[in-house]
Amino acid sequence: MIPAIETAPVLSLRPQDVESLVDDLQAYHAIYSPLFQRREQRQWSADYLRGLLLDIRRKSIEPMVLALHGADFNAIRAMQQFVSEGAWPDETILNRHWRAVDETLGDEAGVLTLDGSDFLKQGNESVGVKRQYCGEVGKRANCQAGVFLGYASELGYTLLDRRLYLPKEWVEDDDFAERRHKCGVPTAISFQTKPELGWEMIREVVDDQQLRARWVTCDEAFGRDTAFLDHVAGSGLWYFAEVPHDTRVWLERPLTAVPEWSGQGRKPSRERLCDGQHEAEEVASMAARVPPEQWQRCLIKEGSKGPMRADFWAMRVVTVRDALPGPEVWLVLRRHIDTGELKTYVCNAPAITRLETLARLSGMRWPIETCFEESKQYLGMGDYEVRSWRGWHHHMTLCILAHFFLVRQQQRLKKT
Repeated sequence: MIPAIETAPVLSLRPQDVESLVDDLQAYHAIYSPLFQRREQRQWSADYLRGLLLDIRRKSIEPMVLALHGADFNAIRAMQQFVSEGAWPDETILNRHWRAVDETLGDEAGVLTLDGSDFLKQGNESVGVKRQYCGEVGKRANCQAGVFLGYASELGYTLLDRRLYLPKEWVEDDDFAERRHKCGVPTAISFQTKPELGWEMIREVVDDQQLRARWVTCDEAFGRDTAFLDHVAGSGLWYFAEVPHDTRVWLERPLTAVPEWSGQGRKPSRERLCDGQHEAEEVASMAARVPPEQWQRCLIKEGSKGPMRADFWAMRVVTVRDALPGPEVWLVLRRHIDTGELKTYVCNAPAITRLETLARLSGMRWPIETCFEESKQYLGMGDYEVRSWRGWHHHMTLCILAHFFLVRQQQRLKKT
């Protein structure tokens, strides 16, 4: 049996709880400071981290510098240059961060959590900004869209990596060429979907081999992309992905064959469903036919208001790939006890996996959503005013480090 996993504990530490721990922040920054090539970069990165942890109303560059250095306009310009234009290596810093995450939170059953987070913006000068669906307000709005990778284990949760999503016209339309140039978008960049960006981050963590993980969880924005799921499966990880209700599967693998050649035209080479085989059916239709006695009530996680439970049903099914049978996976149905709201998932974990484990995995997306809430509320994740490609990624890198500082402090204070 695959053992059930525990959900992650809530981060209860806030920036105001560590205001006096300047020495601890300096020691934490020392993990990353050697990766900055210049002394000025080391100083400004330390100041930026400290600014993100200040108890001030808004954490864009000017308010942070004013709080740290007073009305020093040279310092404001220097900080702006450090974030927007500074040539310091995000990738190297994040690679070191992954090792630190493994040292603090790492577990063989660790979960990589993938989700998007959007940022409302005024005007059209910020990199990647467009009127598009914005999760922050639940409707179309002028915003930037980010894709983030997080990590969760029984010990806690944090963020690992980030990518800015560029709408297709931002990458390919000649009308956007001037804006791309002004924002410093790399000239060699090509359009990537959000699942492609998500897989790129997962692949880099897997290839790095520093952070222990077993699972990947994501919502249906990623789960509906079968190429993404197959990439994750090919990496050796087990995905637990929410999928749309109209996702089609087979209860049994249908027979396929290459049609016999009629002697005319091109000789068939691609398999097709044999005559008389059932078509794949929607998972919502399957859910409607589950007998009441087959639903099992399982614990999802321990919440602040008590245990969170739901009714579950799971069965091995065959997925659809290009209208043909694909990999065999778990189909997992989750039904809200009071409202009856249905969630549908697919999971490529082994057939011996317990239902209790699958139920717990259905609750493992909340850590990354909580990371966004904490980072936006306490760490200024959405307060940035930089417009450049480099500036967006620099800011998010430092927000990721600031969040993990709080995680490490909570772990240390628990021990003492």
